[in-house]
Amino acid sequence: MTRRLFGTDGIRGTANKAPMDAATALRLGQAAGRFFNRGSYRHRVIIGKDTRLSGYMLEPALTAGFVSAGMDVVLVGPLPTPAIALLTRSMRADLGVMISASHNPYEDNGIKLFGPEGLKLSDADEMEIEALMAGDLSPALAPPSRLGRASRLEDAPGRYIEAVKQTFPRGHTLEGMRIVVDCAHGAGYKVAPTVLWELGAEVVPIGVSPDGFNINKGCGSTHPAPLAELVRERRADLGIALDGDADRLVLVDEEGTTIDGDQILALIAERWHAEGRLRGDGVVATVMSNMGLERMLARKGLTLHRTAVGDRYVAERMREIGCNLGGEQSGHMIMSDFGTTGDGLVAALQVLALLVEEKRPASLACRRFTPLPQKLHNLRHSGGKPLARPEVKAAIAAEEAELNGRGRVLIRESGTEPVIRVMVEAEEETMLDRTMLRLTDIIRAAASAP
Repeated sequence: MTRRLFGTDGIRGTANKAPMDAATALRLGQAAGRFFNRGSYRHRVIIGKDTRLSGYMLEPALTAGFVSAGMDVVLVGPLPTPAIALLTRSMRADLGVMISASHNPYEDNGIKLFGPEGLKLSDADEMEIEALMAGDLSPALAPPSRLGRASRLEDAPGRYIEAVKQTFPRGHTLEGMRIVVDCAHGAGYKVAPTVLWELGAEVVPIGVSPDGFNINKGCGSTHPAPLAELVRERRADLGIALDGDADRLVLVDEEGTTIDGDQILALIAERWHAEGRLRGDGVVATVMSNMGLERMLARKGLTLHRTAVGDRYVAERMREIGCNLGGEQSGHMIMSDFGTTGDGLVAALQVLALLVEEKRPASLACRRFTPLPQKLHNLRHSGGKPLARPEVKAAIAAEEAELNGRGRVLIRESGTEPVIRVMVEAEEETMLDRTMLRLTDIIRAAASAP
């Protein structure tokens, strides 16, 4: 069966249009309820959301679906995605649901599902749920006496705040540090400033006034410029930018320079390796991570294990090979000692712990390697399979041979639109530009050929 609804991170779409409408959410609740209804006990699902207006539509629709399938629903309101994963596991729920489209604008929304262990569902599980949604759902409906109930967990933010604080080393404090945190008007707008303040920091919060429409709008991890300006203005020690559901971050040093996920991975990996805490003799990242990170790890005898793009695939590989650290260049950081999915706030605390210990500014402490120049170009085409043409395959092979270990080429088709993504890395800018030009020219020509 072909996946129609689920993508690399749950279901996403424009709010109030299929598949991100109330009718689909209702059927998803019924189908997932049936899939996870595996015994005679009272089944439980945790539902959280970010701050998008459409959350008010999708949350009750999902609740109705789960209740009609005989599952009790626990609503926690706006909370980060990692909080939903944590609560699902700690409260022995059968399923966790996060309503969010991450870094997308408010017009979009999404639904992510977590299993009983707080892990994102496998492709196989998602396909089974899709199959149930496409069929007759009447067998999923509970008799009147077995309908579920819905309740609200008022102390959910406090549970998450305490769990996050426990990841910060005992005996450490953030006293004397000034931190600017941009919560993107999203799910972390209450908990992130609270955690930092309770650990002793002077906190300058921005992006903490959600109105249903302003999530990620000119702020957060995809728009760090306002954060950088404020960090310089307030002479802060560090800036932290979360995305809409707070499962990823980028950092800004005291000079206003952005620190991406690759540098954060390098910093944490080096620290944990020195302390004997890094398991699996390496780190898991995606094909997008810079070769500079790979080379830096190799110099320390560590391996960079690459996966397809998507933090779910990073987490799966980590479990397969026994690594406890993985992430993406975009800022997802997965630390299995602390949680089962990406957590921007926990990752920020790991970096802050190192700054406290080293007593060096972030501009020095957070530059663990020099990245190779890297460019990404998106080529839109009218259909067909340009990458399957012999002349394109030959051109890619020729460019890889010429780079000869001094760079790399990554070319892939988008899974959601007729776009080919061309990524090139090289040790020198001239080599990078030359390679990119030749590849885009040949792919463009192939896309327009009859």
